[in-house]
Amino acid sequence: MAKNEKKELSFVEMLMDENNKDNIVLLDPQEKEVEFSQVAVIPYKDKIYAILKPVKEMEGVAEDEALVFALDTVDDQECLVMVEDDKTIDAVFKGYYELLKAQGIDVEEV
Repeated sequence: MAKNEKKELSFVEMLMDENNKDNIVLLDPQEKEVEFSQVAVIPYKDKIYAILKPVKEMEGVAEDEALVFALDTVDDQECLVMVEDDKTIDAVFKGYYELLKAQGIDVEEV
């Protein structure tokens, strides 16, 4: 679940604000705060996904890797849920690469 450092904006508003430069703080399964920088927000199949990169070293995540989270509702609260389905992750990153290419940024798809 996401925790917002700035009380005036929800984490959803932070994600959707293209001018937002603040990091997103999420809670891991042990309720420990983990800080992420926002890479992109990508719509895919009627859902919104966020590509987030851990600010500090995170077990199981390489330094140059980012994770995909789905904006979802759990117990009537909006939250970010880490995506584990490889097909969805690949599709979200493909959408991200297409956005970069549309902006004239040359990228190599992994």
